[in-house]
Amino acid sequence: MVGYGPLVPDLLGSEYSVWQPEDNCRFVKYTLRGLFEWRAEIEGADIIHWNNGLWDTSTGLFDDGGKPFTDEEEYVKNMLRVASELKKIAPRVIFATTTPVRPDYVYNNNAVIERYNQVLVPLLREIGLEINDLHTPVAADVYRYIRETDKIHLSEEGARLCAEQVARAIRGEG
Repeated sequence: MVGYGPLVPDLLGSEYSVWQPEDNCRFVKYTLRGLFEWRAEIEGADIIHWNNGLWDTSTGLFDDGGKPFTDEEEYVKNMLRVASELKKIAPRVIFATTTPVRPDYVYNNNAVIERYNQVLVPLLREIGLEINDLHTPVAADVYRYIRETDKIHLSEEGARLCAEQVARAIRGEG
């Protein structure tokens, strides 16, 4: 696993038992299907912290005029469905906003990422989810927090920044 996930258990300490899928959760429909497999692992959880977005907002994958991999309507519909399923499992569900990419990354567009975050976040709040805004601190310096090599994944410093924010959100500290 890359990113902040592997850092979170140590930051939370022994007070928390952390489970994460071994595989990247990819796009929202993959996560929705994965819930069938992962349900036994997360049943009875007190808190679920979750995100989808980078795969869904991918553009330029096909010769289709740069349409996102998952169109906005489908994304919102399925994200709300995932949120609904997660709420059946845990009393606290936290959604982490999608982080930006470096501006020269050819397969994502930050305007699309921001749009999807802006459309989804109010709807998730309406149904009682907490929001962990990872987008804003990473966007403050994408050249520092996103890897130069692949232009999409968090750098070591970006992973630490996000892991610390995730741990604070889980502990209810902001």
